[in-house]
Amino acid sequence: MNFSNAEFLYTAGKASQLRESDLPEVVFSGRSNVGKSSLINKLVNRKALARVSSQPGKTATINFFRVGNSFNLVDLPGYGYAKVSHAEKVRWGELVEGYFSQKRKLALVVQIVDMRHKPTADDLGMIEFLVKSEIPFIVVMTKKDKLKKTQQTEQYEAMKALLGEYADNIKLFPFSAVKNEGAEEIRGYIAECIENCG
Repeated sequence: MNFSNAEFLYTAGKASQLRESDLPEVVFSGRSNVGKSSLINKLVNRKALARVSSQPGKTATINFFRVGNSFNLVDLPGYGYAKVSHAEKVRWGELVEGYFSQKRKLALVVQIVDMRHKPTADDLGMIEFLVKSEIPFIVVMTKKDKLKKTQQTEQYEAMKALLGEYADNIKLFPFSAVKNEGAEEIRGYIAECIENCG
């Protein structure tokens, strides 16, 4: 599966603008400024397929990218940025809920958390939603290069403890965009999932 063969498809600012799901979809979810765009760009070996913003909360749309004829990559807007207005938060919530409430070919959700910190209430809420909805997902822990190896191990084990009874069934992938560590493993898992779930 050639991840480098990726191209922008379309963007949706409202649930009504979402097109019918024609290929399996791999969805990227995480809070603002967690490194979502950097992860996507590393996975497709591109510098700027997904825009990396210096301003958290700037991406207010769902962006779709096609990866060959294999699957669509879906970039959800980042959540949890405090400086965004209440009305904008509501709009984002309706957009994301609208996406998940539709009949879509969901192959996998890549839930992204910052390895340096405890998962936020929003992170845990999203994970709980995915578990209850029986949507297959993995957790990618970004910015591992910011931590020493002992800290990485501590944060990894803390995340497993937070996942509790679900920990054995949820794959965790530590990732560094700076050192490009973890990308190959994540690509491999996505490819496997597309083959099995698509």
